[in-house]
Amino acid sequence: MAGYLTTHVLDTARGCPAQGLRMALHEITGDTRRKLAETETNADGRTNSPILPQEEFRTGSYELVFYAGDYLRATGQAAEDPLFLDLVPIRFGMSDPNAHYHVPLLLSPYGYSTYRGS
Repeated sequence: MAGYLTTHVLDTARGCPAQGLRMALHEITGDTRRKLAETETNADGRTNSPILPQEEFRTGSYELVFYAGDYLRATGQAAEDPLFLDLVPIRFGMSDPNAHYHVPLLLSPYGYSTYRGS
């Protein structure tokens, strides 16, 4: 079985999934950054399908960019401009060609955290 990549975004300030949060996946090779996919979260804070499905999966370095500012504005959580958090980039590596990589984001207007999920 080939690997794949998923995510899940939770709005920790509101205590619910972050629906409608746009994100982009980039492959990083040296100084080159190439966009592979762009999608947004559903009502459960997940994408409807893997961001990087099995048939497209390759090991390497990647970056997920979450458009947190757009989401925070849309949900009425943006207090002032410029926002404290606007784009949230998470750069990570995937080394196992057969693994499920899951990169969740826990988000509030003034902080975020991530980890390798399951």
